[in-house]
Amino acid sequence: MPAALLPKPQMRGLLARRMKFHLLGAFLVSVGCATLYKFGVAEPRKRAYAQFYRHYDPVKDFEAMKAAGVLESAPAK
Repeated sequence: MPAALLPKPQMRGLLARRMKFHLLGAFLVSVGCATLYKFGVAEPRKRAYAQFYRHYDPVKDFEAMKAAGVLESAPAK
């Protein structure tokens, strides 16, 4: 096989060229993951907490724990 048929491999600047590609890919993947986490986990969690505390009555919860004998500082009567 003659050497003229095989192209020479590119050695100069190979790391820099591949690094640009991989850095761009890593950046896009990280932005995608952050977006998925925000809209898939954080926003539903914020809505669930807001809905829970919209109807939460701490005095009623305290009285229920007091009646059950959970709290030692406020004995059940």
